[in-house]
Amino acid sequence: MADEELQVEEGGKKKGKMMLIIIIAVVLVGGGAAAYFLLFAGSDEPAAEQLAEADAAAAAASAPAASSGNAEIGTALYVAMPRPFVFNVPGSGRDRLVQIKVQLLVRGSENEELAKTHIPLIEGTLLQAFSTSNADDLVTEAGKIELREQAVSEVQKALKDITGNDVVERVLFTGFVMQ
Repeated sequence: MADEELQVEEGGKKKGKMMLIIIIAVVLVGGGAAAYFLLFAGSDEPAAEQLAEADAAAAAASAPAASSGNAEIGTALYVAMPRPFVFNVPGSGRDRLVQIKVQLLVRGSENEELAKTHIPLIEGTLLQAFSTSNADDLVTEAGKIELREQAVSEVQKALKDITGNDVVERVLFTGFVMQ
């Protein structure tokens, strides 16, 4: 009789351990799924928009390259800014700290060398453009697009004054953090 009770208790411990393992597995899988959906749920639509913009830019770039006969002019190259831009922006509730990592899209190796040569001018111009922004605007996608377009126009203007042509085609935000 005592042996039967011992076997029942041991069987109960095995079932309890197995149930605990199953519960932990379900929690981990559920947590992983929740994290996946929170991180990647809304990313399909912006990725499609970015692909459409990239296709439009590629089509626009191939037309000048084909008409000029010089394939080097149409080659897209990227110049990374050496360090991210960190600055404060005012907001309605409180001031925010923003960090933006930037790369420049240029066409051809000549423009790449010009951009690398004038990185201090580009950094100063971008920081000036970024510091005029507002935290309430930067929360929205439209505000980020507007800031990117303003940055492109100001960098092009500054470089046109120095070099005589538009060296930078686009300013790309490769990292954007706001606290």
